[in-house]
Amino acid sequence: INNLSILQDFMKIAGEEESVEDKLAKINEIVIEKYDIKYSTIVVFNGAEFIVKASNVDKLHHETLANLHQEEIFQDSIASATPKYITIDNENEKLPYQKVEMGRAKSAMFFPLYTDNIFMGYWIMESGKMHAFDKVDTTIIEVVKENIISVLSTISYQDTIENIVRIDKFTGLFSAEYLYSAGKRIFDKYDTSAVCMFRVSNIEEINEQASRQIGNDIIAEISNIVKTKMSNQ
Repeated sequence: INNLSILQDFMKIAGEEESVEDKLAKINEIVIEKYDIKYSTIVVFNGAEFIVKASNVDKLHHETLANLHQEEIFQDSIASATPKYITIDNENEKLPYQKVEMGRAKSAMFFPLYTDNIFMGYWIMESGKMHAFDKVDTTIIEVVKENIISVLSTISYQDTIENIVRIDKFTGLFSAEYLYSAGKRIFDKYDTSAVCMFRVSNIEEINEQASRQIGNDIIAEISNIVKTKMSNQ
């Protein structure tokens, strides 16, 4: 009955004539209050960067929270669209992503947020207790996650992500945002996919000793060579 009541609260908030930011803040407050969670943070990709949309964590830590997608500990979770639970086992340890916040959180559950196969951000619950989420009801938490996604989907983040994709002037290749939109849908068509990355290892040296323009020309030329060797698929 209590869980249904919370679900009703979510649905009510989703239908209110308020900004998405206000709706997310309210949902976050309900999650914190009803499930007795110490910290809850919702981070969203706005088409250019990941930003904290709702959180009860001190703003001192927002930069860390807005960059969790770059943390190795969460890479598999994002890639597979599955939750990630981490905790410490003694007081002398700290969670892998913590920088200046040792001791603030001792266990965390990370949830990547996807809509139409597009990664739109993540939700992270944290506790000041070790093993705080060992016996959490994941079914109910999934309901919470889906409601967060539902509210996020009421605005056109997908269009924003797609519209920001551009052709890089120097290389003639798509910008990195391509991977979050059209690129992601192409990957989903195949059982196996691969992303190849290459780096001109001495580009900094070229920029300093020759010129930035020559460095740009070299990057453009290398990119052109790569493009001619690529399959259309």
